[in-house]
Formats: sequence, C-alpha cells, structure tokens
Amino acid sequence: MLQLRPNCECCDQDLPPDASQARICSFECTFCDRCAQDRLNGRCPNCGGELVPRPRRLAAALGKYPASTQRVLKPSGCGATAPVSD
Repeated sequence: MLQLRPNCECCDQDLPPDASQARICSFECTFCDRCAQDRLNGRCPNCGGELVPRPRRLAAALGKYPASTQRVLKPSGCGATAPVSD
C-alpha cells in the first residue's frame, strides 16, 4: 500500500492524496512535479530512480486506507540526484 506522503521532499509543497502533480520513485520518495522536473531532472535524489506520476487513491478507499500525515523534508539533498547504478 502506497503511503501517499503529504508533501514534496524538496520544497514542502502540500501534495494531497488526489494531487495530480505528485511524483514518486519506487521507494515512495515524493516530490512535486516542478521540483521533479526543474531541480531533479526526473531522478530521485535519494536512490537515483525514475520519478513517475503518483497514483491517486479513490476517496472511498481513503477512509479505510488513509494517506500518510508524516512530512518528509530534505531540501539540502535536492540539489543533485543520486548516481544511477544498474
């Protein structure tokens, strides 16, 4: 189950569960579209993975499976992406 983190790790922009501008990597690191494209070039600064649109959870499912309320903020780590390893 995706955590649906509530904010961008770089700029702290709110990203509610239905946000179409949320981007995630396979480890669920979460960024807004602007930071993902302009600052990170589509790569997670934590793992080097691809940042893709985060799926949106239907409102009916949010009651049973709520989004995370724990904010993660790492603005100092958003200047460069982690190296990509195969």
